[in-house]
Amino acid sequence: MKPIVSIIMGSTSDLPVMEKAAEILDSFRIPFEMNALSAHRTPEEVEKFSKNAESRGIKVIIAAAGMAAHLPGVIASMTPIPVIGVPIKASLEGLDSIFSILQMPPGIPVATVGVNAAQNAGILAAQIIATGDKKIMAEVIKYKESLKKKIVQANEELKAVKYQYKTN
Repeated sequence: MKPIVSIIMGSTSDLPVMEKAAEILDSFRIPFEMNALSAHRTPEEVEKFSKNAESRGIKVIIAAAGMAAHLPGVIASMTPIPVIGVPIKASLEGLDSIFSILQMPPGIPVATVGVNAAQNAGILAAQIIATGDKKIMAEVIKYKESLKKKIVQANEELKAVKYQYKTN
């Protein structure tokens, strides 16, 4: 089994957040890899990874970074593959990370999800891959339907909540 999504994090301290992306990809049966790379501490390895990702069959890269958060942008500058940035709440409530990932120069796009929103990054990666894969599209549709069912169930449960002035 060869990976088609790569989950990259600045360090393993990001793993508790990035596990959410891994869980989603696993549930959609999408092969992925996970690695720690640092734009500042291992720039040569980041360059090697970025320049070789396409030839290895990677279709989407999910890159997490906190604080200065250069990793997603650096990767995006060296690969034609879509990069999804996950800002990590490491300091300043994650605002420094989100601004670093959002504010990319023209020609170097990075799709950006919310702070610590690795689950959404996994879903977005699956949706990108699903545009060319009917089996994964079926999994994405099934997942989206399950979200609807949760809200329908929540409304059923809310019917049982009683207040003197509640009208439904």
